[in-house]
Amino acid sequence: MRERINVPKTYIFRLSYSDFALTLLETEISCRRKAHLERRRKAANLPLLHDLDHYDSGVQNGISQVQLRQLRQLLWLDQNYNLILIGPSGTGKSYLAGGLCHEALKLGYHALFRTMDELIQTIRFKEVTTAAAREYKRLVHAHLLVIDDIMMFPLEKSVAVGLFQLINQLHEKTSFIITTNKNPKEWAEMLGDEVLATALLDRLLYKCEVIKLTGKSYRLEHRTTIFEQQQPAEGGATRKKKQLSLQKVVVNHAEMT
Repeated sequence: MRERINVPKTYIFRLSYSDFALTLLETEISCRRKAHLERRRKAANLPLLHDLDHYDSGVQNGISQVQLRQLRQLLWLDQNYNLILIGPSGTGKSYLAGGLCHEALKLGYHALFRTMDELIQTIRFKEVTTAAAREYKRLVHAHLLVIDDIMMFPLEKSVAVGLFQLINQLHEKTSFIITTNKNPKEWAEMLGDEVLATALLDRLLYKCEVIKLTGKSYRLEHRTTIFEQQQPAEGGATRKKKQLSLQKVVVNHAEMT
């Protein structure tokens, strides 16, 4: 349903015909841009957390606030540069990749966020199903393609070859953001072919910034609990009673199993 344009009547009477027409056109353009952005956001399939305005600046993961601001300017995207975010799980790789993808969408780029598993399914079935063929075409026409958790698992030979063909086709036309917890030297093991791994890395690393993220898992450091926190004023006897009750529940559960 099209968005209703509400213009105050008193405001209309003060406008000339040309100014009124200009206002309508500007409003129409704004509505179309908004609708176009929403379509591209839906196609991008961003992760739940992707707004870098809410990025925790207190996190020590190896990337500075100055570097983050430079990445958000997207000058590297205009120059067809790639980014490889490498580090342990929970250090913010997917969040940063999704956030940069979101920034690209806001500036009008066609940007897509895909997990490695989603990409594998597309490569595997692009010659079989219409949906996969349409998705592959969407990938080929992207300005920015995020591949999340690449090389986490070993790949079948046909899928490995298909991945190389996709990246080779997009080489120097599309920018990539790659997130991985595998060192590039381990990619040959995941692909099962050292020559193929070398050719793949040659294309990704040609114009690329490798960003190594470090530190502890943010998720584990900020995990929540389903249990209510005990109040400091609560007596020791009460706490002991609750602990015994919990132990009793655990013992009963063990006996039932």
